[in-house]
Amino acid sequence: MAKYVKILFRGRLYIKDVGAFEFDKGKILIPKVKDKLHLSVMSEVNRQVMRLQTEMA
Repeated sequence: MAKYVKILFRGRLYIKDVGAFEFDKGKILIPKVKDKLHLSVMSEVNRQVMRLQTEMA
């Protein structure tokens, strides 16, 4: 998922059993539903994107 978010400029994705997320410029944006699960998923994906970007540099 992090690779998908990293290579596309802007979009929306859906994670089964979690919900929809929007991303822009390689980062998942703050979700409309701000519960612990959504915020945790957002943080983890963004962390993995940063890791991938660092590896590519």
